Amino acid sequence: MKLTKTPMLTRYLVKFIIRIAIFMLIAILYITNKPLMCELMTQSIGIGITPIHVLWIIFMGMMLRHIFPTEKLSMAIHKADSKKYHENENYSELELLKFVQSQNIRAWKVMLVWLSFNAIFGILYLTHIMDEADLLMLVVFYFLCDYICILIFCPFQSFIMQNRCCVNCRIYEWGHFMMFTPMLFIRNFYSWSLFFTSCIVLLKWEITYAKHPERFWSGSNKSLQCANCKDKICQIKKIVNKGENSNG
Repeated sequence: MKLTKTPMLTRYLVKFIIRIAIFMLIAILYITNKPLMCELMTQSIGIGITPIHVLWIIFMGMMLRHIFPTEKLSMAIHKADSKKYHENENYSELELLKFVQSQNIRAWKVMLVWLSFNAIFGILYLTHIMDEADLLMLVVFYFLCDYICILIFCPFQSFIMQNRCCVNCRIYEWGHFMMFTPMLFIRNFYSWSLFFTSCIVLLKWEITYAKHPERFWSGSNKSLQCANCKDKICQIKKIVNKGENSNG
């Protein structure tokens, strides 16, 4: 299968490379000077410009773009926007209801798995087995994994949600909440501001989904159908899945 170059796929690949670079830089700092990372993570507001400040600005700016979306974002995000909704006039409201119920159950399973998984790290932190630097490194790892899930392989998509692609993903905008879950355990302005801003992104998404579920289903929203997709960010996943199937 040959990749079809699209502006959105190119944009995601470039940002993926940037995320790899950020992960590598923070990992080097983590390995070479972990005490400094702990010190920076627990510092007060107004102490110079440090790598943690830069990282915080990147993370916060990323979430603000999702709270106030721009045209350059994927249809996976824009499907919540009324302006991007193109109604399929013949859709069945009963089928929509079944879809919503099924996806909600699957979404709650994801939330349960994620919170249970991260509760382990919370316990390790509260018992002083892990420290602030460990949790930050975990967040940066999640930051990288977010794009691995979008571009290459997503365990939540494959094993729980079973949606066709990210554009059709029920929990696409849960990414920031999941990314910054470990920040809840650190009592600090920078950590809590990231976590609670991610909660705003999550709540905005869920409120829109509850009010307008028709925007999130390809059966009622033509914009989510493969024939009308301009993003094509699922192509690498299809190649990976095809390879796995052939090997099996």
